[in-house]
Amino acid sequence: MRHGAVAAVRGVSFALDRGEIVGLIGPNGAGKSSTLHAVMGLLRPVKGDIRLHGTSVVGRRPEDVARAGVALVPEGRRIYGELTVDENLRLGLAGRRARGDLDADLKRVYDLFPVVEEFRRRPAGALSGGQQQQLAIARALVADPDVLLLDEPSLGLAPLMVDIVFDALRAIRDRGLAVLLVEQRAQRTVALADRSHVMSNGTLRLTLGPEDAADTTTMVAAYFA
Repeated sequence: MRHGAVAAVRGVSFALDRGEIVGLIGPNGAGKSSTLHAVMGLLRPVKGDIRLHGTSVVGRRPEDVARAGVALVPEGRRIYGELTVDENLRLGLAGRRARGDLDADLKRVYDLFPVVEEFRRRPAGALSGGQQQQLAIARALVADPDVLLLDEPSLGLAPLMVDIVFDALRAIRDRGLAVLLVEQRAQRTVALADRSHVMSNGTLRLTLGPEDAADTTTMVAAYFA
């Protein structure tokens, strides 16, 4: 993938299965967000392929990728502050496929993020950053995706809110979703994910498992390779 004449990502290849979390970690500018945007159809690869359930999604519009079963929680949350929490939540229905019980899915979202139900009639702009992040993830989940993409979900959050987000990701994995997680908190991501790929200069440098979470020497070396 390129940004103008600059190759942002080169030769990246990995797989993601149901009930897995795969982490993408690395320094700023490594190509992590570009990878998510390519999966979502926001960027088109110059070459290579992106397959969902065995079918290529390269060249499809983001809304079509969403309806095929992919949901993105973008960096910065992109919450509409003037709308209520419930109105923001229901924006996720635009990408929802015509299957499943919406009331049951909403209940699962409320069970996962009680604050979304508690504050449903409040303007979303009145929520804290951590509460808005919970809303952003909930909004993605009501689309009933098979694959959940998250771009820096813990960015700027207080430690307690970071714990809530990571606990929610464990629960989401347990429900059988596939989660691709771009995160700045490398050690926590490696400990959480089934495997984590270290990206640097647009390429994958190393793959780590949860057992490697304490190996900061290897992690730092991969970051600056």
